[in-house]
Amino acid sequence: MTLIDDLRGRVAGPVLGPADDDFASEIAAWNTATQHTPEVAVGLTCEDDAAALVRAAAEAGTPIQVLATGHGSATPVTGGILATTSQLTGVTIDAENRIAHIAAGCRWAEVVASAAEHGLAPITGASDTVGCIGYTLGGGLGPLSRTYGFSSDWARGFRIAVASGEVLTASATENPDLFWALRGGKGGFGIVTSMDFELVELTTLYGGSVFFDAPEIGAAVSTWVDWTKTLPETATSSVVILRLPPLEFIPEPLRGKTVLSVRFAFVGDPAEGERLFQPIRDVGATLIDAVGELPASAIATIHNDPKDPGPGWDRGMLLNEIDAEYVAAFLAAAGPDQQVPFVAIEMRHLGGATRRDVQGGSAVGGRGGDYTLFMVGVPDPSLFEKVLPMAADALLEPLRPWIAAENTVNLAGGLTVPGSYEASWPAETFTRLAEVRATYDPNMLFPYGPPS
Repeated sequence: MTLIDDLRGRVAGPVLGPADDDFASEIAAWNTATQHTPEVAVGLTCEDDAAALVRAAAEAGTPIQVLATGHGSATPVTGGILATTSQLTGVTIDAENRIAHIAAGCRWAEVVASAAEHGLAPITGASDTVGCIGYTLGGGLGPLSRTYGFSSDWARGFRIAVASGEVLTASATENPDLFWALRGGKGGFGIVTSMDFELVELTTLYGGSVFFDAPEIGAAVSTWVDWTKTLPETATSSVVILRLPPLEFIPEPLRGKTVLSVRFAFVGDPAEGERLFQPIRDVGATLIDAVGELPASAIATIHNDPKDPGPGWDRGMLLNEIDAEYVAAFLAAAGPDQQVPFVAIEMRHLGGATRRDVQGGSAVGGRGGDYTLFMVGVPDPSLFEKVLPMAADALLEPLRPWIAAENTVNLAGGLTVPGSYEASWPAETFTRLAEVRATYDPNMLFPYGPPS
């Protein structure tokens, strides 16, 4: 009996091979530049499917990798089984205890909308089209991170099919070592089928983004760096230089221009938020000013990330404390006068709650970072292999004095840069993660690490 035949007898969801009509759509990632070519694709429809798949794969000695939305699919899966969780959907809100029960295939938009009905909000990432589970397993830094910390700090439990074929609960009281690892350790532990996630009482915030034209970018970046040193942890902000094409879907004031967006999110009195943000407005005229009081359910509009699939290339890292010397080096390498093949070059302000680990500890890497630096390449796959990596190396070279030795895994671009895997966690955490993986997956049924 072939593996596909065996799986079709055990799993309720679709089991597909390369010759099947729905194979390509089942394994398609949001990042369309990554083309997966597994031997078998299995669409999970329930927890029992996950357990049955794991048992069959273990018997056959065939490795399993997992795909949710595929935002983070930087390297292709070649061979083995690709388990997809897109059919595991549904969010249930326990308003009394402020817990969202989130199925593995859910995206943040569904959780945000469901929680808002109860005056609650999840601590999400910048984009609401990203899958909740994969994002949270890597820690997750969003528009409210200085106020509430990493998103994984709010995970309260997981259900996960491990290599033994059992489906376990990982929480502070059950399998706490696995719970520790799942809050920031990313992959290689099993198939997470659901997550319990604590919500916060939040209905409105003061936030949004303003856009400056190219001549103001230098002053705005310099002001932003100085300004971040004065902000309370109730305020989270970022800046991004955008090189925008002259396309109709881009707002007319920004179309075809190089601009700087300053993003802001403040939890508290809107009048205080307005006062805190005033130094940015004082920089000069803006092309668009969309900062004001907004519903917490509109948090994704602060960054306004693309919602449709497309080819993507990115590289990110953490920065230590930055200063005027850094600003000069950054603008000389990435400012509006430079010809670089990046549509976005972003910095986010960290600190505050991102510094503080949760009770019992977690595997998140990057708590010591002061800022992030993140580059998104021109979405032309012909540039991904050589041109963009070389351009990134050149841009980063003068900034190396400020680049932190440690990273956080969700910024690490699919671990494609040599050394990025090891750098995504402190050395002690990295060693402990390997021990937890060996405990729950001694035969490496769930391979995880840098591409070979």
